[in-house]
Amino acid sequence: MNLATIDLVILAIYAVFIFGLAQFVSRNKGGEKKNSTDYFMASKSLPWWAIGASLIAANISAEQIIGMSGSGYVIGLAIASYEWMAALTLLIVGKFFLPIFLRNEIVTMPQFLQQRYGPTIRNVMAVFWLLLYVFVNVTSILWLGSIAVTTVTGIDQNLAIVCIAVFALAYQLWGGLKAVALTDIVQVALLVAGGLIIGYIALNHIADNT
Repeated sequence: MNLATIDLVILAIYAVFIFGLAQFVSRNKGGEKKNSTDYFMASKSLPWWAIGASLIAANISAEQIIGMSGSGYVIGLAIASYEWMAALTLLIVGKFFLPIFLRNEIVTMPQFLQQRYGPTIRNVMAVFWLLLYVFVNVTSILWLGSIAVTTVTGIDQNLAIVCIAVFALAYQLWGGLKAVALTDIVQVALLVAGGLIIGYIALNHIADNT
């Protein structure tokens, strides 16, 4: 399966827009110097709806769209049970735990563990989750995403992995958390709109074949 010219144009426009938005967000305003709070905490200026959209986008990737969908087709929707429970967990964390973290200016779990138990347990958890995320989460997401790219474009899967990784790193490292959050808003809008359209088409297709 190969993309038509119009498909490639749309993808190119989307990529340029996302990267351009990241550069726009990361620009220095009036010669102001940015610090680590600006980069990692988006200057603490994000509105609640942007944080919510970014949270949704950060938790939905090729792991869910491709991996979980395929597993759901094979063994049933029970595979998504932990995602359903995650929604309840987020509400509990937001209501009861997040105010405590904000009051104590805690932004990461290793920071909390350091304040509560000391630097040793902080380092253990930080290294453990860093290794787990890099060698399990990121690799699986890149691999699953490359399957989709290879299927619709016909390019080599290894090249697809490199392209996805470079594109993601380009706008994330350039613009920091604020760039990630704002581009996530765009991607959530496209994700919801695309999901509704695909759902409508799929249900119509099923109805026509019954």
